[in-house]
Amino acid sequence: MEILADKLRPNSLDEILGQEHLVGKGKILRNLIDNHKMFSLILYGRPGTGKTSLARVIAKEINKEVVFLNATINNKADFEAAIEKAKGFDDIVLIIDEIHRMNKDKQDILLPYVENGSIILIGLTTSNPYMKVNPAIRSRSQVLELHELSEEDIIKGINRGIKALDNASITKEAAKYIASYACGDLRSAFNLLEVAYYSCSDHKITIDVLKQIDSKPNLYLDGNDDAYYDMLSALQKSIRGSDVDASIYYLARLLTMGDLDSIERRLSVIAYEDIGLANPGIGPRLDSAINAAERVGLPEAQIPLAYIVTEMALSPKSNSTNTALNRAMEDINMGHGKKIPNHIKTNSKDYKYPHEYYNSYVAQQYLPDDIVNHKYYIPKDNNVENNLNKIYKERTGKK
Repeated sequence: MEILADKLRPNSLDEILGQEHLVGKGKILRNLIDNHKMFSLILYGRPGTGKTSLARVIAKEINKEVVFLNATINNKADFEAAIEKAKGFDDIVLIIDEIHRMNKDKQDILLPYVENGSIILIGLTTSNPYMKVNPAIRSRSQVLELHELSEEDIIKGINRGIKALDNASITKEAAKYIASYACGDLRSAFNLLEVAYYSCSDHKITIDVLKQIDSKPNLYLDGNDDAYYDMLSALQKSIRGSDVDASIYYLARLLTMGDLDSIERRLSVIAYEDIGLANPGIGPRLDSAINAAERVGLPEAQIPLAYIVTEMALSPKSNSTNTALNRAMEDINMGHGKKIPNHIKTNSKDYKYPHEYYNSYVAQQYLPDDIVNHKYYIPKDNNVENNLNKIYKERTGKK
């Protein structure tokens, strides 16, 4: 039985939902097709944004033979067969799903034919091609990003779907509910619409029908993909920016994945990278919260994590130690400071042992001669670092 999402695949650019920046009047793909010219492309974007549909429409609009392969599933022989097929035409369109997973063997046999134009490659990926797609493929292709669909776009798709289902009807509220649930993923919207249609005897789709099927939004969080790391990044930036509401929101989204390890690792980084000396006790308190979370497990683990994330967001912030280390790394990378002073080398008789002096301090040089006046640690203006810096100055006489 053909599923609704496949039945409703567009047959022309005019039927593509969203992506006006690519297929709208005067935009790149429409102009290329109007000029009967196409180049190799990499289409990337979240699931359900229409990458496959757009690739198939492009091939149809330019009237080319199409071969569809998956970089993970299809083997080297399948790629060789596609090349043999291309030899029987002036050129063909080769659509490769999950192109970021294509190995070197497949790439090596494909590149010459992409280079000479006998194969118009259209690669599809949910991953950022600038990070995940092999540079040799990427350099021979034009990279185009597909945007997630708006609720308005999704509702247009739902209305098309209703017309394709016999005796179906849907309330405006239910259509909006599906669009909100889908979070920009048209395929997800079609799937929910179809399940709702067949799950009620009268085929009248209402919010009550939908809530009996699935009440959770379709949050795109794949642990192996970019969006998951974007969510971890959003959590860190929200805590760093002291926005407690945003911090709790992104924690909640990450908790829906149930991946405590990634959350706890990122919080450990934040404690030392972004809060640091402004609140030195945050590290041990975070460890306590992590221990509690692991001891009780989900769902109760969210309670100590919410507590510590709130405290971290509200805490004063300092990146002074991290910045100090980066400055030192810059000197090392530039070749500075290679020669350690003789008096602090192992077993040196000239070393002055600080604990034998008043206040456990004695003036002596520690940095190499060529960077002796370089300053790495610059305190931030907060109570803890101001006090530490005051003590440092009093003991050493340094500014």
